[in-house]
Amino acid sequence: MITVINSIQLPEPISVAEARALFLQTAPQYQQLPGLIRKVYTLSEDGATVGGVYLWRSREAADALYTPQWKARVAEHYGASPTLVYLESPVVVDNVSGEVISD
Repeated sequence: MITVINSIQLPEPISVAEARALFLQTAPQYQQLPGLIRKVYTLSEDGATVGGVYLWRSREAADALYTPQWKARVAEHYGASPTLVYLESPVVVDNVSGEVISD
């Protein structure tokens, strides 16, 4: 499994309410996305940075999303380009399902 952390430095800080509205606009795109286990939208405490933490089944599944077109859509939506960090995730504790998942 792969975790990808997406970070976007906004041109101007936003509130939690504004972030929620922006996130809800794009959330449906990530439902049923092949290989995506979970996405968590994030907002820094000062409202200056938004992003997401994605848990993927594989690097290939992640790479299928993070195309130049996706990066352009994100930049247009938030007014700044995303920065991506990839991390191996050999074990995940899921307290909702009660599972420990290991690839």
